[in-house]
Amino acid sequence: MSNDSSLSLAELEDRIAVARANIRQLIEQAAALSGAGDEARNADRIARQNEELEELIKQRDALLKK
Repeated sequence: MSNDSSLSLAELEDRIAVARANIRQLIEQAAALSGAGDEARNADRIARQNEELEELIKQRDALLKK
């Protein structure tokens, strides 16, 4: 995720929605898979998506405060 602060509010909202959908899909995939390797890989992917979501929310909040 880049720190592109030139995104519009609508673009940030779209990216937030995509990140949340990705997290839901990853959680569903994790529930369907078994094995330590799969679990670790999915946990890493979920963590990365959560980090991206947090950054997008920060950017959105900063834009709303302007």
